[in-house]
Amino acid sequence: MEKLSGNKYSLQHQFIVSSIIVVIVASISYSLTNFIGYRSVALILLFTVSILATLLDIFPLIYTALLSALIWDYFFIPPKFTFHVESTEDILLLLMYFVIAFVNAILINRIRKAEKESNEKREKEKTIKLYNTLLNSLSHELRTPIATIVGATDALQEQTINLSNEDKTTLVSEISLAALRLNQQVENLLNIQRLEAGFLQLHKDWCDVRELVYHVIQKIEAKKSKHTFNVQISEALPYFKLDYGIMEQVIYNILLNAIIYTKPSTITIKVSKFDFNKIDVAAPDNIPVELVIVIKDEGDGFPEDEIDKVFNKFYRLQNTKTGGTGLGLSIVKGFIEAHNGTIKLKNGVAGGAEFTIVIPAETTYINALKNE
Repeated sequence: MEKLSGNKYSLQHQFIVSSIIVVIVASISYSLTNFIGYRSVALILLFTVSILATLLDIFPLIYTALLSALIWDYFFIPPKFTFHVESTEDILLLLMYFVIAFVNAILINRIRKAEKESNEKREKEKTIKLYNTLLNSLSHELRTPIATIVGATDALQEQTINLSNEDKTTLVSEISLAALRLNQQVENLLNIQRLEAGFLQLHKDWCDVRELVYHVIQKIEAKKSKHTFNVQISEALPYFKLDYGIMEQVIYNILLNAIIYTKPSTITIKVSKFDFNKIDVAAPDNIPVELVIVIKDEGDGFPEDEIDKVFNKFYRLQNTKTGGTGLGLSIVKGFIEAHNGTIKLKNGVAGGAEFTIVIPAETTYINALKNE
């Protein structure tokens, strides 16, 4: 009901719209008076006021009730075209109309206020719950890399400990990996804030998806991951107009999720394009080509009853190891939808998880790109 409430419209707008609606209903009723009787018109006007009560604020609503009563009195109750009422029965009906219309307006307004307060209370409880979830997640996710950095730094600075060059290299590597992990969590927090605040703006440019995928893999391999990558990208793949940085984050989050929750194995990344022109089908948004990215791992897959929840903010699978804020896949979904694309998750036939990303985008080949 809150979406229909008049709060998002100015009072002047509400007064004008309600007046027009009441006049239209009264005009139609006036032409039917000989068939339905003037007393039936009162029920029609009351019904109209009741409908408007779900849309208007209290003062426009009281005005509407008063206007409808005066119109019924002046144009319908004998003698017509005067506010004088001769029949005692009609006087009582008019008084009852006033009472019912005003009581209806006040009661519905109170119901709307109660509903609004209830919604605000639920939103507050939801916010507190998400806040606590975030704090619990960050207490581990931020503390762990910070502790690693502090510990390794102390060891390097400790003069009484004789460290070999190999040990020093290992400690520096641990500091680097911990810093990367810490940076990833901060990036996730900033990205989810951008999505929720509506501040995300795409900066599209011609993008070599092949280069994009291999760049992300290099970042993953820098973390000394024991997974291997099977990249399947056609040599004839065109350039796509995308936001390079955002798509890099999308692929990175999915690959990182696979690495964290699966044993060392092969992750397959297949990139292709879907051309609507080849099958003579109308393209969405007048863009005839879609970028299709499929990422498959060889893990245990996702529980079927949790697949629909994995893209929810702060959601973590049941019975998984600690760590993770539950933001990675939520950010992925938000970034893809910002490109007007979709992402679907299913378990592969041979096991493992399979993410399918579909994004409608403009395309060009290198020759065309050089001519621009």
